[in-house]
Amino acid sequence: MKKLVLAAVLAGTASTAMAGSYAKDDVVMEPVVVVEETQQSSSSAGIVIPLLLIAVIAAAASAD
Repeated sequence: MKKLVLAAVLAGTASTAMAGSYAKDDVVMEPVVVVEETQQSSSSAGIVIPLLLIAVIAAAASAD
């Protein structure tokens, strides 16, 4: 008898735990457009590191 009561209680709580309706909600969200502005870099920006490397090597070679 206890098992029957326990099963009835569990069945009752399981059916009431699902709240809400089965109606389909038509939620339409517009996509967010993200525009990032890029900075224009000069073409000589890629040559700075090699020039610094050459300057360090030249300074090390002249120190000997």
